[in-house]
Amino acid sequence: MKVLLVNGSAKVHGNTARALAEVAGALEADGIETEVFQLGAKPIRDCIDCQRCRTQGGGCVFDDDVVNKLIAAAREADGFVFGSPVYYAHPSGRILSALDRAFYAGGNAFTHKPGAVVAVARRGGTSTTFDVLNKYLTINQMPVVSSTYWNNVFGRNPGEAEQDAEGLATMRNIGHNMAWLLRCIQAGAAAGIEPPVAEHAHTNFIR
Repeated sequence: MKVLLVNGSAKVHGNTARALAEVAGALEADGIETEVFQLGAKPIRDCIDCQRCRTQGGGCVFDDDVVNKLIAAAREADGFVFGSPVYYAHPSGRILSALDRAFYAGGNAFTHKPGAVVAVARRGGTSTTFDVLNKYLTINQMPVVSSTYWNNVFGRNPGEAEQDAEGLATMRNIGHNMAWLLRCIQAGAAAGIEPPVAEHAHTNFIR
């Protein structure tokens, strides 16, 4: 089994990377393979709701950034951790653009797979960032992996996350809880328990 850790920071070695590394260490200690997916510092397009992914299949029509690579990596993963720094009390724009398109064009790569969200900040905005990113999980039938506190780590300059002992313990508990849930899902599948088939009804309030 493998967990994909998506780093929504442009900094490869920043505090978001440090938080994700702590989660990865706990997962690996429990026998779960991990892979870090770095969104990087290059531009990532927003979704323009062109609907082409509905007709052409295989991912997003825009293939000049990392989003289709993210979808491909997601198909090979059994669970996810999405990490973001806090910008203006909100997730990074790059992770929002990437996840908007990845979940729209390749949502079935994530469905029914466990996920967790990690927010990293100098001071404020972690709760709103945590809330925004969790919505991707809950709209796509993904079991949400919890911890012993909100999934936050504090630190501004690279390396400062090392001083947040409680935050790093929270990250390790995410990893251990994720490993436990993955094994439960694996055991359920071996016993013939299949994910439910969802109902769908699309309405609006324009009359």
